[in-house]
Amino acid sequence: MAATASTSLLFSSATFNTLLLPSSSSSHHHPRLSFSSTFDHCSFSVSTSSCFSVPSSYNLHVNKINCRIPSFPSFSSVNESTTEKKKVLIINTNSGGHAVIGFYFAKELLASGHDVTVMTVGDESSDKMKKPPFNRFSEITSIGGGTIWGNPADVGKVVEGLSFDVVLDNNGKDLDTVSRPVVDWAKSAGVKQFLYISSAGIYKPSEEPPHVEGDAVKADASHVAVEKYIAEVFSSWAIFRPQYMIGSGNNKDCEEWFFDRIVRDRPVPIPGSGMQLTNISHVRDLSSMLTLAVEEPIASSGRIFNCVSDRAVTLDGMAKLCAQAAGRSVKIVHYDPKAVGVDAKKAFPFRNMHFYAEPRTAKEVLGWSSSTNLSNDLKERFDEYVKIGRDKKTMKFETDDKILEALQVAVPV
Repeated sequence: MAATASTSLLFSSATFNTLLLPSSSSSHHHPRLSFSSTFDHCSFSVSTSSCFSVPSSYNLHVNKINCRIPSFPSFSSVNESTTEKKKVLIINTNSGGHAVIGFYFAKELLASGHDVTVMTVGDESSDKMKKPPFNRFSEITSIGGGTIWGNPADVGKVVEGLSFDVVLDNNGKDLDTVSRPVVDWAKSAGVKQFLYISSAGIYKPSEEPPHVEGDAVKADASHVAVEKYIAEVFSSWAIFRPQYMIGSGNNKDCEEWFFDRIVRDRPVPIPGSGMQLTNISHVRDLSSMLTLAVEEPIASSGRIFNCVSDRAVTLDGMAKLCAQAAGRSVKIVHYDPKAVGVDAKKAFPFRNMHFYAEPRTAKEVLGWSSSTNLSNDLKERFDEYVKIGRDKKTMKFETDDKILEALQVAVPV
């Protein structure tokens, strides 16, 4: 049984800005596909999005495949929302802060009834897969999602036998060696919608923060060429520009940098005045925005979305909120990086400037709203920090010591 959604078209002019990021390389690996579930009470009169074939070359574990019947559409103020269930391929990076985006997005899509396959760059047996969020992929397979590993340049071979309505590229940073093969394959495979995780880091510094969609971007930023190419190839596309993110499963230090110092009663050195504004979003905000784009393909088509929460935080404020989450006090010291002879990029986890964006388009076009609450979210992260024993780990703070010595600030022994 299939439900047909009638939609009212929203016509608007979408301003497109080009942008891009650093390159990464991938090696060739044999794919391994695993699904969690058993064919049981599955009626094949449902949408064809539930049906697929898998080549014999895959090491396939099939326990249960949930066949869901699409429900009828609900309505929003933007346009009539489609409840058509989609087959989504997420090409997920194997490192860095963006890796957790694909993890959350997959779980949210599956909870909404969509079919999801996560293709992670690299090899399932690599050391990287022993770290979060990859060591938690059972949370995806246990609710019917598929996981597979391989080289994005060989995506056609890796997913041979499968078909998809939507592709999210959460890995592409270099057009020619990473993104172009994926985009070209998706187009030739009949994928209807292409989504891309870019970066708010491509915006040019502005005298009028926050950054909003349509602001000037750095022409030489690597993500720029990728965004431009996607817009040239696909008629239905959307670009997402995240900033710093927080959330369980993230393996890139952000709040941990502050916790490391706070729990050891060390001063927290912050470059500049500490009043610089930045944006830290819980990854569930990013995944909810992406899911809306999948379910509102007409409204999201041809759009650029700042994939961020709707509140900024000062650098001093971040230190104070981390201390609050840890139930400790904090001593903040400010310094001039040049005066003390350190590179702020290596000494501090955030940019030493105002750097934050506003999710204006997502609010206006998709009716999206943020759920980030730094006070609560940091408590969750601190509990995990203690759970893994990082608060007891022996650490060296050589750069900090250099800064504090120049400022003549004593450090507790």
